Amino acid sequence: MDETDDPMDRNKPGSGWSNGDIAPQLFPETRQGKLQLYSSQRRWLHLAHGWSRVGGEGSTEFSRRTSFSNQGAKITEDADQEARSVRALISQLCETFYRFGWATGTGGGVSIRVGGPEEGRPWRVFVAPSGIQKEDMIGDDIFELDMDRNVVVPPKTSGLRQSACTPLWYVVYRNRPTAKSVIHTHSMYAQLATLLDPTETSRVLRITHLEMLKGVGHHAYDDILEVPIIDNRPSEDLLADQLEVAIQEYPKCNCVLVRRHGLYVWGDSWEQAKTQAESFDYLFQSAIEMKKLGLDPGFVPLHGTYRVDDDTDEPNAKRVKVDGWNASGKVDNARDLGANSIPILPRDAKHLLLDIEGCTTAISFVKDTLFPYVLEHLDEYLNRLQPTEYNSLAHQLSEDLTAEQKSSNELDTKDCASMIRFMVKNDLKLASLKALQGKMWKSGYERGDLKGHVYSDVVLMLQWMQSHGVKVSIYSSGSVQAQKLLFGYSTHGDLCEFLYQHFDITTSGNKKEPSSYAAICETLEISPSDLVFCSDAEAELAAAKEAGVERSIMSIRPGNAPLTAQGSKAYPQVFSLLQLCGM
Repeated sequence: MDETDDPMDRNKPGSGWSNGDIAPQLFPETRQGKLQLYSSQRRWLHLAHGWSRVGGEGSTEFSRRTSFSNQGAKITEDADQEARSVRALISQLCETFYRFGWATGTGGGVSIRVGGPEEGRPWRVFVAPSGIQKEDMIGDDIFELDMDRNVVVPPKTSGLRQSACTPLWYVVYRNRPTAKSVIHTHSMYAQLATLLDPTETSRVLRITHLEMLKGVGHHAYDDILEVPIIDNRPSEDLLADQLEVAIQEYPKCNCVLVRRHGLYVWGDSWEQAKTQAESFDYLFQSAIEMKKLGLDPGFVPLHGTYRVDDDTDEPNAKRVKVDGWNASGKVDNARDLGANSIPILPRDAKHLLLDIEGCTTAISFVKDTLFPYVLEHLDEYLNRLQPTEYNSLAHQLSEDLTAEQKSSNELDTKDCASMIRFMVKNDLKLASLKALQGKMWKSGYERGDLKGHVYSDVVLMLQWMQSHGVKVSIYSSGSVQAQKLLFGYSTHGDLCEFLYQHFDITTSGNKKEPSSYAAICETLEISPSDLVFCSDAEAELAAAKEAGVERSIMSIRPGNAPLTAQGSKAYPQVFSLLQLCGM
């Protein structure tokens, strides 16, 4: 040691946490050491003095939204010291994300860039390597690149390759000029959030009215956050084009979800990127837990929260209290019925009638899977028909069309394919079309081409109803045969054993007519007042109510049509059919 190096000089930097007073390994365990550590020593390897999420012109601690962070002057004195700090910082971040469970199995990664036009020098992009254990990474493993992805300084560790995420870091940097850090994680909550839509076709996840929305940038508590979702690919680089489109289409979101994979998140500093990664992860966990409770995280609450406008037509996002069937709760529900605040279920109820689309099954399954299946296989099916069978089908289809419909230039009443495509295009719920669809779907289910989508809560609800002596029947515009196929070949196996009766428009009439519900009750040999009906369609609930079905309940599912202001007040709502059981 140089004679000028005084270990007792507490103001001299670079001599260790304790400046030689005690052995460094003991420093954090002493009171004086902890006092010094938490008074003036930050735990992160910062590149600047201080940082705050609240930045940008006009922002204050009371700002509803913040878009830019704020940080102090640089700590590093030159480019070499800065580069060494960034490398070590990326290693520290990767180790932390490993501890979070975001970067296990060598997954995930971090990129930070420094320099740029504001500093009068070229950008330098630092990226983590590929396939390395993130908890064991060191600064010597990090690549330093320019904005053309040329290697400026290779890692000291030999045999390493750039992160597979590298092309995607550059997509973000090109499309978000203020971004200085991008983080990729394999967060469990992120990838599960992409599966909240069981059809896996959603291009966006919506979340609203959660306090942590403030932490993701550009959003306040009562804004609706839209996080784009892109489909995964066999290798990371193949995601680049999708990622670029998503970034351009959703300029307010600093994150993109990759289905069954994870997320990419960025910020105008590494601190902001990390903060937003944590905030997004919290929101995704909230969305998953809300879904378990039967809530849609994207619905705006009608009551019980601060509101600027109380006249919104958005559905209520709050979970409603349920006292349950068959005296599972000991509360007289008469007062609650008048308030229309909860689903009202009579204690002695023995018959439940369920709609399919938007109630037991995602509304998109019929439109995006079943209907297209018929059109895709229509010519093949018609070509197998005998002439007499074809002519009989043409007659049935033509008979169901009105004179006005037959006059359309879009169809030929002698051509079955023409009439069927016309009916499907115009969403005509006709008996002849439903019968044909049922036959074609039967073939698809039996061959394994189709699996009926049923929400997971439906299975548990059916088991509960069966164990409590409640008979569950189905009423849908789809044919009885189509109903039995959907439940018989469902994603959860054969559920037909749990269903008592099936009704369709041929057996009972139009679902928007009160007489249809009277006919169903007659078949079940019960009074309309003894039936509980659950549907996603206001017109159907209104018709049932007019027929004397006093217990009409609105099903709220992702993708269902928004309720009108009148509908949200007229019918109690359930966000999961388990709420019918008081669960």
